[in-house]
Amino acid sequence: MTEEDNMPLDRPRNAAGGLREHEVRAALMDLLAEVGTVTATEAAARLGHSSGLCSFHLRQLARHGHIEEAPHSGGRARPWRLRQHTRTSDAPMEEQFGDLARGLEDESWQRWLAERDQVPSEWRRDEAFSAVAYLTPDEMSLVADAIRRALAPYRDREQRPLARPDGARPVALITRLFPLLPHATDDGDQS
Repeated sequence: MTEEDNMPLDRPRNAAGGLREHEVRAALMDLLAEVGTVTATEAAARLGHSSGLCSFHLRQLARHGHIEEAPHSGGRARPWRLRQHTRTSDAPMEEQFGDLARGLEDESWQRWLAERDQVPSEWRRDEAFSAVAYLTPDEMSLVADAIRRALAPYRDREQRPLARPDGARPVALITRLFPLLPHATDDGDQS
């Protein structure tokens, strides 16, 4: 049985804004990249999730155009594969996977906004923020390193459930550091 199977029915399955969905879908994409084709049952055995959970997320990935049903000889087994025409641009596969991850993050955020009133009251707040800072490339790297160091004490809890304190739940931690590009009408010095 997985953590998902043990979750009480009245507890929202993903009160942390969809991080679990992102993890499951990313793991499915990684598995498909590794083995080529997989059914929900095979994915469940490899990833340690229920076949129903894998089936749901495989269908969602297909709905968003990232994977497709693989040719098969019929029967109930439904194998999936990475979409054959996924590379519609010259962008490297890592960049395209990054686009998928950002899309899943955005989808998770929208789900959180729509369903946060269904979670226990102590979890109803979020800590979303954004900022613009004028940085050099080296300073941007230093900020990213500081964020990684701040999160380091919590990273092993994913693989070590016993390290999680009582009441801990998965929380999406998303940071994007990138230079803002000038608009075509801006006259300011952007060098």
